[in-house]
Amino acid sequence: MAKAGLTAKPVHPTDAMEESFYAEHVKIYPAAVTGTYRRIKWTILALWLGFYFLLPFVRWHRGEGLPDQAVLLDLPGRRFYFFFIEIWPQEVYYFTGLLIIAAFTLFLMTAVAGRVWCGYLCPQTVWTDLFLGVERLIEGDRRERIQLDEGPTTVDKALRKTAKWLAWLVIGVCTGGAWVLYFADAPTLIGEVFTGRAGFVAYLWIGILTLTTYAFAGYMREQMCIYACPWPRIQAALTDEWALNVSYRTDRGEPRARFKEAARRRERGEPAGDCVDCYKCVAVCPTGTDIRLGSQLSCIQCGLCIDACDETMTKLGRETRLIAYDTTLNMERRAHGLPAIFKPIRPRTLLYAALIAITASIMLVTFVRRGFEGVNILHDRNPLYVVNSDGSVRNGYTVRLLNRAGQPRTFELSVEGTPPGTRIEAVGITESRDGRPVIAVGADRTREIRVAVVAPPDSLHATSTDVVFRIVDVADRTTAAAKDFFKAP
Repeated sequence: MAKAGLTAKPVHPTDAMEESFYAEHVKIYPAAVTGTYRRIKWTILALWLGFYFLLPFVRWHRGEGLPDQAVLLDLPGRRFYFFFIEIWPQEVYYFTGLLIIAAFTLFLMTAVAGRVWCGYLCPQTVWTDLFLGVERLIEGDRRERIQLDEGPTTVDKALRKTAKWLAWLVIGVCTGGAWVLYFADAPTLIGEVFTGRAGFVAYLWIGILTLTTYAFAGYMREQMCIYACPWPRIQAALTDEWALNVSYRTDRGEPRARFKEAARRRERGEPAGDCVDCYKCVAVCPTGTDIRLGSQLSCIQCGLCIDACDETMTKLGRETRLIAYDTTLNMERRAHGLPAIFKPIRPRTLLYAALIAITASIMLVTFVRRGFEGVNILHDRNPLYVVNSDGSVRNGYTVRLLNRAGQPRTFELSVEGTPPGTRIEAVGITESRDGRPVIAVGADRTREIRVAVVAPPDSLHATSTDVVFRIVDVADRTTAAAKDFFKAP
């Protein structure tokens, strides 16, 4: 029931439907800026793009019959090549280790300097910077782009927009084209793509990468960082009061006022901060964040607002770094008149560094100790054993020999742990040395054979005996082994 003096206004269903839970997207026009962090970003952009586009063309000689591309994910050959490193399908755990190292590296970077990955190294940031640079070159800086979008459609506007879209499309095609070069010999694949002889999969992935690059870097931009990427939400659990983040120093900047108004306040003996409310920090931000409102999810901490603010402070003859990389702890200390302290080495960062070192060490030791040969054993299940008419006991096995080298190899097969007089019978193998079958395996191949191990009568004193199948390279005597069992009554 309505209270006295108040009337309840009915809500029409159509009025409720007009309400939206989502803010309308407002296009952001980041302004150009120069300074320390902008130069750092341009340098990283050049290195990233140079690395991405040129790496497939680097050569690395591996021997006769092997690909000479330094970095190659050879799906038909089931190999991943990285300079002198060759990874086989059975070694997918190396990729798992790399993902673990990448995760802990991100954790470490966040603990030391917040979202430094997002601001400088993320591919979304790098390609967006490139697209923005092209946009400024063709359409002009912030004010010119706003006027162009808000103005009427003219020939000049149409030409500028078309030129920008074509330039973006070229970048997208180059991005997709460079990606597929990591999966085949780069010079050969380029020729096939331009002559129409490349496979459908190559054109498909070039199209997918072209579309996603064009959409993400050309239009979605900050929306990818704010809404699509999970990292801003994860970061909150990984940072602490010691982490460096782009911060507005309220102890210096507040209360903010325009330059002349701040001067009048000082003349009257009233407080006045260094911030002149010029909004340059907001104008240059690629996500449109006002850093003066505090740490926000939308801030990718690229440092461009620092350059913009330093530029204003320099013109006004005031101390720079009103906006700077700072810690929450130091902001609190300055508010109490205490000096700033920085502590990048602390338990959290030491833990992440230790986990990275441990994972990398395990991978390194495993890689150094690995061989180019291997053997896998599968014991027959039905029956587990057979008692021959002479009382001997036979067990059947499927033996798979692996030769990961680039040339054919020959192996001797032996079984250890069996009683004296045990013989090995390999189906289809006629050559042997002292009772050990000699098996040839082709270059970069596996070979599967059927093997019967026959123990003499009354030679076994247990129902199950552990045995070791061992292969030895006839040429260089390298060896590999696998454990199994020998079953008896």
